[in-house]
Amino acid sequence: MAVSSLVLGIVGIALGLVPFLGWFMLPAWILAIIFGAVGVKKGQSKGMSYTGLILGIGAFVYKFGFWFLLIIGAS
Repeated sequence: MAVSSLVLGIVGIALGLVPFLGWFMLPAWILAIIFGAVGVKKGQSKGMSYTGLILGIGAFVYKFGFWFLLIIGAS
């Protein structure tokens, strides 16, 4: 779970920075968050679990924040 979370978090954040391609990575962000939380709870490699969890949450917040600011700025 920890390795999966880390890989999905890295791929999700790397491709999530692309403006209109990033939304296709939404399942990767959600899975990184879920796998990271399960990895932490099961006591697997905590460093990889926390990193995947943080990257998944960070990508999720970044993308929603980007669109929120874009909509606010347009109005």
